[in-house]
Amino acid sequence: MKYGKIKNNIVVQVQPYFEDGFVEIEDNVQAQMEQKADGSFDFPQSHYDAIQAKEDEKQAQEELKASAKAKLIAGEP
Repeated sequence: MKYGKIKNNIVVQVQPYFEDGFVEIEDNVQAQMEQKADGSFDFPQSHYDAIQAKEDEKQAQEELKASAKAKLIAGEP
């Protein structure tokens, strides 16, 4: 187990030892996670949105490269 400091239902600090103001949390809990009403922890939706945006950008770049390569092979300008 480890210990986390929680402010406004957000884990702001995680450490391996107890200190005043810290509560015991599961080992898989990380800083910036939200504490849900049932006591579980998860990242906020904005975290997942940022990951998806990066994946979308990567996919768009790959599609652009494939399109450019196809044009070169076909002899298009």
